[in-house]
Amino acid sequence: MKRIVLFITFTAIAVFGCRTLSAQGKYGPDSTECIKYLSYYTEYYKQKNYDSALPNWRKAYKYCPPTARYSMLSDGTTLIRNLINKNANNAVYKAQLIDSLMTIYDQRVEFWPKYKVASLNNKALDMYNYMKDEPKKLYEGLSDVVNQTGSKTKPNIFILHLNTAVDLYKMGMIGAEEVIETYEKGMEYLSQITPKNDVERRSIESNVKDFESIFIGSQVASCDNLIALFTPRYEADPQNLDLAKNIVKMMGLTDGCTNNDLFLNAVTTMYTLEPSYTSAYYLYKLYAGRNDVENAVKYMDEAIAYPESDDATDALYWFELAAFCYKNGNNAKAYSAAQEAAKLDGAIAGKAYMLMGTIWGSMVCNGNEIERRAPYWVAVDYMTKAKNADPSLAEDANNYIRQYSAYYPQTAEAFMYDVTDGQSYTVSCGGMRAVTTVRTQK
Repeated sequence: MKRIVLFITFTAIAVFGCRTLSAQGKYGPDSTECIKYLSYYTEYYKQKNYDSALPNWRKAYKYCPPTARYSMLSDGTTLIRNLINKNANNAVYKAQLIDSLMTIYDQRVEFWPKYKVASLNNKALDMYNYMKDEPKKLYEGLSDVVNQTGSKTKPNIFILHLNTAVDLYKMGMIGAEEVIETYEKGMEYLSQITPKNDVERRSIESNVKDFESIFIGSQVASCDNLIALFTPRYEADPQNLDLAKNIVKMMGLTDGCTNNDLFLNAVTTMYTLEPSYTSAYYLYKLYAGRNDVENAVKYMDEAIAYPESDDATDALYWFELAAFCYKNGNNAKAYSAAQEAAKLDGAIAGKAYMLMGTIWGSMVCNGNEIERRAPYWVAVDYMTKAKNADPSLAEDANNYIRQYSAYYPQTAEAFMYDVTDGQSYTVSCGGMRAVTTVRTQK
């Protein structure tokens, strides 16, 4: 019996002794104080009584190792943030608190790698909230976060990062190349994010649009800057498809930057290595900028023919082609392209009808007096369709209608050619054909 009691006693000592050692290992050499203050501050924290939680948290932070409990560090950032906001007008103390906040984030990253990405994302947001008066330090901090988290960075942080870079550029503290590289890196990571659902997809798309708008609005990417930056890169690696795509996109977003050799070479690389509606479209842009109508039309037709492009994209391409052809005197192609645009997308049908009306209103046709004036009937038909399809065009359409109506034939004049008001009439002129209704001036 004695041996059994002793065995039980030793077993109990061994078990509880191991637990004590384990506790000391997790909670440090002052484990009793550590556990006590963790308990104290946690009760206040749960009640959101941050003022009472803070001194007990400070004690816990003093006695506990960073590995004691992750919540001690995450709760600490909330408590310090609360203290920073309360001392917003005390510049010296506020700066010390911000340094403490950043130190806690660094500990979260170092000792709790499981939560590294979340910690860094939250750190970036707090840096932006509290370090705006130190833009260089803020930019470097955000750059460090983006470099570590890559495509796992929260999308809005890329926007904050680029905004800070643009501000530094305007202050003359960094060059255009660094801003462009910040944009490039952000776009690369944004493109790598896989949304979990439609809501997240729409949010990412919105962030991408805002990101691009900031970059374009900054006017950092002048055409000269882009040519100087990308020419040596392209010449060093002319078969780099990703580089070519980036050059084309950047230059395509910059006004007046598509009519140069670098753009031509990059688009050609894209078209050769990965033929697509996008690369064909950019070749259209290139040749359109050089007034090479034949090649421009050729490549836009190719872009539209690709099955990968959807109806909305094709409609925009048709309309752009119609405007280009009209500008260059190819009215028949312009008219047919505008018709296709109107068929594919009701959202731009009004503009397409207005363009068709303008084309007919500008036609100079051969024949007798009625045949020469008949295009104005068609022009008015389309202007009427334009304002019906898009009420925002009503004022302009009505102005055109008044202008074209003035060229209707007189009733007596129409009678001489055996046509009367309301009669159906087929107009054929310049390779175009339309059925309209006779109208005369009363």
